[in-house]
Amino acid sequence: MARLKNKKTASKRYWLNALLLILPVVFIYQSFNPEFPASLPETQAGDFTLTAMPYDEDKPYQHDGLYVKDFLVMFQDGGVDEIRQGFLNIGDKPLSIEEAQQHELGILHGTRHGQHVHGLAQERITSGQKIWVTLQTWDGEIHQGSWEIPAHLISDV
Repeated sequence: MARLKNKKTASKRYWLNALLLILPVVFIYQSFNPEFPASLPETQAGDFTLTAMPYDEDKPYQHDGLYVKDFLVMFQDGGVDEIRQGFLNIGDKPLSIEEAQQHELGILHGTRHGQHVHGLAQERITSGQKIWVTLQTWDGEIHQGSWEIPAHLISDV
């Protein structure tokens, strides 16, 4: 009778070990083949042409007490070197430079190949809001552009 219990335990350990061997392969495959949502269409912010891509289709999440949504912003025309600071937010209107500077989040950062940003948002994204980008060049000019929010990110649909 005691031997029968050992067989069941050994069988469970066998399948647990098999699972532990398979899981890394699954995670490695997923990390080499990421799936991202479609990029947003190009928008114009002054002399700059930009595209943005949300990193996922999830709703905004809380980060350091603020709700944010992650994006990759790519410059099609106009160089990143010409920008002193840039911010991204989701809302009814773009944040002013002074408002955006109050937070460590919402700042564009990265390389000339792509800028990562934790875009400031509210807990729920509504249909009247837009994704706003605000850029300040080294000569102090401020440029703003916007994108329509994809339907899957809107909470009241």
